[in-house]
Amino acid sequence: STRDGESQIWSVPMAGGEARKLSTISTGASGLIVSPDGRWLAFNSEVYPDCPNDDCNKERSEQVEKSKVKAKIFDRLPYRVWNSWKDGKRSHVFVMPFSGGAAVDVTPGDYDTPPIDLGGHWDYAFSPDGKELAFARNVESNIATSTNNDLFVVPVAGGAATRITDNPANDSQPSYSPDGRYLAYRRMNRPGFEADLKQLVLYERSTGKHMNLTEKFDYSVDEVIWSPDGGSIFFNAEDKGNVTIFRLSLKEKKIEAILQKGYNRSLGITPDGKALVFLKESINKPAEVCRIDVAEKSVKQLTSINLERLANVEMNVAEEFWFEGAGRTKIHGFLVKPPGFDPSKKYPMVYLIHGGPQSQWGDMFHYRWNAQMFASRGNVVVLVNPRGSSGYGQKLTDEISKDWGGRAYEDLMRGVDYVVKSYSYVDGKRLAAAGASYGGYMISWLATRTDRFKCLVNHDGVFNPVSMYGTTEELWFPEWEFGGTPYGKPELYKKWSPLEHASKFKTPMLVVHGQLDYRVDVSEGFQLFTALQRQGVKSKMLYFPDEGHFVTKPANAEFWYKTVLDWIDEHVN
Repeated sequence: STRDGESQIWSVPMAGGEARKLSTISTGASGLIVSPDGRWLAFNSEVYPDCPNDDCNKERSEQVEKSKVKAKIFDRLPYRVWNSWKDGKRSHVFVMPFSGGAAVDVTPGDYDTPPIDLGGHWDYAFSPDGKELAFARNVESNIATSTNNDLFVVPVAGGAATRITDNPANDSQPSYSPDGRYLAYRRMNRPGFEADLKQLVLYERSTGKHMNLTEKFDYSVDEVIWSPDGGSIFFNAEDKGNVTIFRLSLKEKKIEAILQKGYNRSLGITPDGKALVFLKESINKPAEVCRIDVAEKSVKQLTSINLERLANVEMNVAEEFWFEGAGRTKIHGFLVKPPGFDPSKKYPMVYLIHGGPQSQWGDMFHYRWNAQMFASRGNVVVLVNPRGSSGYGQKLTDEISKDWGGRAYEDLMRGVDYVVKSYSYVDGKRLAAAGASYGGYMISWLATRTDRFKCLVNHDGVFNPVSMYGTTEELWFPEWEFGGTPYGKPELYKKWSPLEHASKFKTPMLVVHGQLDYRVDVSEGFQLFTALQRQGVKSKMLYFPDEGHFVTKPANAEFWYKTVLDWIDEHVN
């Protein structure tokens, strides 16, 4: 909680009462986990790695704050991550007693724990007896080019950490079995590829053996949770536009789907192991807490937080369709009708293109790219998962790399053709397209290839892959996607660059970018807007000085939706 300023850990009695402040670390606390026995707390904090204690961190931070010189000096990559500057700090994990007391840094050194990306607060975990902590860390000399996050264990009482994985690719999310015999974790196999298949591996602590439990399973494992008896592992995974819950029996080595429809996340389990508790959402229903009986697979909704808010709101379900994309590959999509839909009328279509590019649209209630918001203005909304999308097998995911404007573009355009031909109420002469990040890249690419759309919306998109390489913090991403560096292997940076074809721009475009976007730097948006304006193409730029790659502040989000929807309305309605 930030109730008294800096984020700290607090406790509140379940029966109600006053909150009690537990941590007082000057650098703030986040990513809280609690040991199974309830005795210990672990959290992470951004600290100066050469500081031996909190007093040192506090003094140095105060000196920086008070100094009239605001210049920064850095001598390694990355110097900023996501939406903040590193400023010489590292993320470390601290452990403290729940009863109170000093927080102890159990991951000291000039490394980030958890790593800068490909993980989170779930990248550290207590053993069942509370005596050991497992965590992920990258110890490569240049973490900006490396996805080699390994797993380590360290005594909670203090001591040296021991590395337990030597896989050169990403290892993440350690999770101890209830009896402490095993440690389950997720493993990728290809170094430098952040969207590789995440497999579930079992590490036997007594022997050091590693066993791949999902070797023949073609979906990436996401959240992992053990059954109380240790006989099963439950996990979820993206699955054809849904997030499905699976159960893996360790004895039989068998995987079965428990719940397939909708987005099912934030998994928990009852003490008897008979039911899972989770958040369930769909494209027309915001998340609510639900419970599923594991044996009967029956779902019960436990909360109705949004009942009153949605009482007078009409939101339609997502209708699914499949069509042939490039090379006759089956491509999946969703269609959402506007409120008050009349099949005898003609409606404009808004085509949403997801980012990643290794991600998926699905049956979810998205905060930032909400299909119902786009439909609310009287539009049919279409969301297609082209080449590169996750949840359709690793082969389809892989086929976007080094081919950014190739088959994915063809998939998307064939999707437009299919929808206009198959749904008589879609007006093929009133089309708009919008996308963010890679989706923004594709918007620029569309603008150089087709004039079918009346207008376009480009949010935080890559316009010039060369300059994007020089300003992003995760160099492993462009080096994988474009086959190297722009000065070592420039061919694909040039081939798939919208900048190289910007003279073909004609379609009106709204450009959106945030100053704090260090993944795709704001200069990409400025370059794109300049190219449009210089050539007399109708264009507008929405600039957020206080947002990063995502627009998250409520007032800004409301303004974003109004600006984007007004732009689309102006051109298709």
